[in-house]
Amino acid sequence: MSLTERAPSLMNRAAKTVAALLLAGLLPLTAACSSGSEVNTTPNKKSDTKPDDKPAKKPTKEAAKKDAKTGDTITLKGMEDGSQLDVTVVKVVDPAKSSDDFMTPGSGKRWIGVQFKLVNTGTKAYNDSPSNGAQVADADGQQFQATFGDITAGPSMSSSVKLTPGGKALGWIVFEAPAKSKVTQVQFAMDSGFSNQTGQWSIG
Repeated sequence: MSLTERAPSLMNRAAKTVAALLLAGLLPLTAACSSGSEVNTTPNKKSDTKPDDKPAKKPTKEAAKKDAKTGDTITLKGMEDGSQLDVTVVKVVDPAKSSDDFMTPGSGKRWIGVQFKLVNTGTKAYNDSPSNGAQVADADGQQFQATFGDITAGPSMSSSVKLTPGGKALGWIVFEAPAKSKVTQVQFAMDSGFSNQTGQWSIG
C-alpha cells in the first residue's frame, strides 16, 4: 500500500485516538460541573448539654425545620477540598447610618448593615474578599449586592481576609436597597460567591 493510500487510514486512526483522549479528559470535568448548587438554610445544632450539665430537651420537629436566623451559624464549603467556613450572621442594622458624611445612600435608598463572623474550620488557608460573596434579598425577590460604606454600628469587614485554619474575622458588610423594600434574607457563599454552597438566613 502506498503512502497516499495509507494516509486516510492513518488520519482516521489519529482522529479516533484524539477523540478518545478528549473524551477521557472531559469526563471528570463533566462530573465536577454536574454537582449542582445548594442553598443551605439549616443552622448548625446548638450544644446538646446545658451549662448546668443537664441534658437539653429534644427539639421538636417544628424547631428542627426552622430556618437559620440572626445569631445562627451555617457551615459552608468552598470549591477547593479542605476549604470550609463557619459563617454567623451576628447582627443586622436596618437602616444603617453612615459614619462618613460624604458617603451616604443614594436618593430613595437606604443602607442595611450585616455583621458577619467567619471562622476557618477547614484545613486550608482562607483568602478572599467576603463582601463579594454576600447579598440580601427582599420579600419581592429582589437581590442586592454589597456596597462600599462605613457605618456607625462598627468596623467594616476587611476587603481582603486571610485566615489560617482556626482563624476568625468579624466585621460589617453594607448593602443598599430601596427605602421601602422589606429585606428578609441574607446570603453568603465562599470563593467570592462562586462556591456551589450558599448559606441563607432569614432576617425579616
